[in-house]
Amino acid sequence: MKVILTEKITKLGNIGDTVEVKTGFARNYLLPNNKALRFTKENIALFEAKKAELIARQENAKKAAESKVDAVKNAKLHMIRQAGDTGQLYGSVSSRDIARALKEVAGVNVESAQVLLGAPIKSVGAFDTKIALHPDVIVDVKIYVAQTQDEIDALVAGKTLTFGTKKVEEEVAEEKTEEKPVEEKAEQATEESK
Repeated sequence: MKVILTEKITKLGNIGDTVEVKTGFARNYLLPNNKALRFTKENIALFEAKKAELIARQENAKKAAESKVDAVKNAKLHMIRQAGDTGQLYGSVSSRDIARALKEVAGVNVESAQVLLGAPIKSVGAFDTKIALHPDVIVDVKIYVAQTQDEIDALVAGKTLTFGTKKVEEEVAEEKTEEKPVEEKAEQATEESK
């Protein structure tokens, strides 16, 4: 389906560009959200009449996004989550969690689609991501995920968290040595009952 874009859309085009998109994308996203018009003679004339207004609206949106850049850059995105002995999270940190944290910490409302995370975070550590406040205003942010505030403070200081398997192995070995006497007692009890 051929459409005329009424605002800049990343990876698609700028205001006034005529682009070919899939019918479902146009019907379900672009047209209902007033991001595009169907490519017809009437809509071409309508777009030309409103072009200056649309460009002015786009510039205002860009200025509003630029005013939020410092708040987003200075936001401390610290996520405390439960994790296993290897640092693997029991859940994950998604773009929705990051958008919610930005609202709570910095007071900046962003949609989860504006968080350019890629894949959810599934382990403890420090992660870089981007927030698209506007298609032309993209801000780099750092997210710290740990089990406790002390671990987050260590990550912020630049230290790496280690999850030693040796420590885990020692605990398992101790448990096995404790289990032997219990097993021996059980064997002695069965022998005595015979």
